[in-house]
Amino acid sequence: MKTFTVAAVMLALIAAPAHAQMGGGGGKRHQGGDDKKTDQKKPEVDEKAYKAALERIPEPKEKYDPWGVARPAEPAKKSK
Repeated sequence: MKTFTVAAVMLALIAAPAHAQMGGGGGKRHQGGDDKKTDQKKPEVDEKAYKAALERIPEPKEKYDPWGVARPAEPAKKSK
């Protein structure tokens, strides 16, 4: 009987973290019991304004090198 009790406790301890990760969709109980949903208005994207803003971005003079600080810009010359 003692072995069964220890096994049941071990199983409960193993299952508890997995249960906590599932979320459970607690509903109103976890959100303070508020029945009304808040509607957050999302700003509408104006395609013309977006494209105009992209056109105002200046073109870079040099090509961007994200690894520029990790390696030298010019390969080292071998001297013999």
